[in-house]
Amino acid sequence: MRSGDLDNRRTAGAKKEAMQAGSRLHRKIQKRMGSNYQAEVSLKHRVQEDQFTILVEGRADGILTEPGGVTIDEIKCIYMDVNRLEEADSVHMAQALCYGYIYCFDKGLDSIGIQLTYCNIETEEIRRFKESRSFEELTEWFQGLIHEYVKWARYLYSHGQRRQACLKELTFPYDYREGQKELAVNVYRSIARGRNLFIQAPTGVGKTLSTIFPSLKAMGEGYGDKLFYLTAKTITRSVAEEAFSILREKRSLYFNTVTITAKEKLCVMEKPECNPQACPRAKGHFDRVNDAVYEILHEEQGITREKVLQYAARYEVCPFEFCLDISSWVDGIICDYNYVFDPNVRLKRYFSEGEPSRGYLFLVDEAHNLVPRAREMYSASLLKEDVLLAKRVLKGQPGTGKLLTLLDQCNRRFLEIKRAYGTETLDGPRLNHVLDEGYEILTEVNLLALSLMSMFGELETFMNEHVEFEDRDLVLDFYFKVRDFLYVHDRADDNYRIYAMVRPDNSFFLKLMCINPAANLRESLDKGISTLFFSATLLPIQYYKELLSGSQEEYAVYAKSPFPQENRLILAASDVSSRYSRRSRREFEKIADYIERIVEGRKGNYMVFCPSYQYLSQVGEILREREEGGRLSFTCLFQSSHMAEEEREAFLEEFEKEKERSMAALCVMGGIFSEGIDLKEERLIGAVIIGTGLPQVNVEQEILRDYFDEHGGQGFDYAYQYPGMNKVMQAAGRVIRTIQDKGVIALLDDRFLRPEYVALFPWEWGSYTVVNRHNVSQALAEFWEGHRTD
Repeated sequence: MRSGDLDNRRTAGAKKEAMQAGSRLHRKIQKRMGSNYQAEVSLKHRVQEDQFTILVEGRADGILTEPGGVTIDEIKCIYMDVNRLEEADSVHMAQALCYGYIYCFDKGLDSIGIQLTYCNIETEEIRRFKESRSFEELTEWFQGLIHEYVKWARYLYSHGQRRQACLKELTFPYDYREGQKELAVNVYRSIARGRNLFIQAPTGVGKTLSTIFPSLKAMGEGYGDKLFYLTAKTITRSVAEEAFSILREKRSLYFNTVTITAKEKLCVMEKPECNPQACPRAKGHFDRVNDAVYEILHEEQGITREKVLQYAARYEVCPFEFCLDISSWVDGIICDYNYVFDPNVRLKRYFSEGEPSRGYLFLVDEAHNLVPRAREMYSASLLKEDVLLAKRVLKGQPGTGKLLTLLDQCNRRFLEIKRAYGTETLDGPRLNHVLDEGYEILTEVNLLALSLMSMFGELETFMNEHVEFEDRDLVLDFYFKVRDFLYVHDRADDNYRIYAMVRPDNSFFLKLMCINPAANLRESLDKGISTLFFSATLLPIQYYKELLSGSQEEYAVYAKSPFPQENRLILAASDVSSRYSRRSRREFEKIADYIERIVEGRKGNYMVFCPSYQYLSQVGEILREREEGGRLSFTCLFQSSHMAEEEREAFLEEFEKEKERSMAALCVMGGIFSEGIDLKEERLIGAVIIGTGLPQVNVEQEILRDYFDEHGGQGFDYAYQYPGMNKVMQAAGRVIRTIQDKGVIALLDDRFLRPEYVALFPWEWGSYTVVNRHNVSQALAEFWEGHRTD
């Protein structure tokens, strides 16, 4: 079992350098051992047990032959102070014991020495742990190892046979809705051809089952070995769990899955501290975890967070590491995007550098969320003040002389850039242009990166050797920021922009900003054979193709909505706007008029999506005044910023209650209530959407705009219009959730009537009705009259 998938503590360059240094030291130690020492000895042993033939092979670092006997030598080069080692690592010892057994077996020896040689990479100081084992002891140990291995091999073989037989016979659990079978066929064909597929799937198509089912059928035919269902939010992970549960209950699906939950939500400690001294679950974890994994695999198919916690408590193991180990043995993994794409979080056992491509299938739910998430994953930033803070903390600590000098050098590199801020040239980097918004685009920061790299190596050594000192957490945070910066700098190319700015508090900020994340995403996606990107809002499709796959040649389908168009009324207002230039008391009054007339059109629950909290406050103030004056015939509910989980639940519970009056809930577009919530039938009958959802003009949006203007001339579309309309369509999608639902979607901004916006309306909307404050009540009356429920 492997552990520590999240402990990705070095940049790619630092890892490579460490490996090269370790290899050089290996050779140096081997040469010192004399003529009786044979280096790099290949060993192999074949074992027959049950129906399995097992080949165990490897290369011993050295075999020392002396008059007193033979010794197997296993060399490990480390950064840690070797004097802090109390005993040999159990995994390293197991490797040496395997070599010892094989050599004794081949040479007919009665006993052999087992030696672990640890060497510090920087000081070259050596510490050895040596013991003698009889062939009888080694035989008993090795047979136990093989027996344990065969137990897992037997499980994998029988489980795989049963799974494939089940998947071949699997049928869809319901009658197909309109468009659902066609979607499933397209998914299967894309996987069989090893192609990616973009799916625009309106609400109600049943996209989760329509993608999971054909993926399972494809796996049954040998197209794929492991399925990853990737989500951006907890609620969509629950939907995936439910889909697998339905297939198990209705079609006896034999296919096990695990849901990976963040460490903070699984940890039994108040604050995660993963060492045996601080956490009782860490002590002896590896002695118990294999049995825990074996039992849960045999008892459960849908392994949820609750199941992980239950079995982890029973075996007293770390829930998070337990969950990761389970993932190695299951057929499907349900997890956040991070665990596949984020270089700091992704699971190394599947996606580390050098891992070969495998039969993975990736199902990316709510794929529109992956664009901003991926940009953030592959970006990195540093403050000049971070360097000074680390220096202040480390000053006075023993052994920091060289480190403090290197921190000073990093600070000087930052100063060079800051002093040239607002000018046209720099001694090192050269500015492309200086912009009025208070930031500068840099062509490169190579000298800073070189200084950071030198400092980082020294800092890493210091942190490994000093596990306790005052304010260590502050330095550790700085360590990770530098690590991330160097990692991103190593891969920055034309898909990136580097910008610097002096922030309002006079701190100096530098960011490596990922603009187009497609190439970075492909590093993980290329480990698999096919990826399905699906969402209710993937329009325009060329935008998502470019930013998620980097190719306009990918397949794409638009799933037909099964819901009758006549059940949905789309209103587009011609006499109001949310433009900043139009924001005034008079305009807010007009918006409040619309809200009144729409909510009064029929008794029920409505959501009003505002462009910002400030806008919500302005409109909310007018509605409160009207309520106090006895004018409103409905109640108002208001989203507040930074709502706790309990407050969110209480907010949504209001939609479940029987009420005498209608309710208008004012929310922020793009916020927690504008996507991912499922208010069916009478729980929500209308959505009022104020504005086109355009992101706020800021430094990064303007950088995006400039970049895409340079690469195709669609800067405004890519930076503002498309992300804005995505938020609009997500908010609108809250209304019609089932075939019985009927509702109103009101678009309150005259910009929606422009051709470029109308072109982005989803097909299932069909026609729309242009209204103003004077005739909107009539349009509503006609619609609701046609849907009377007498």
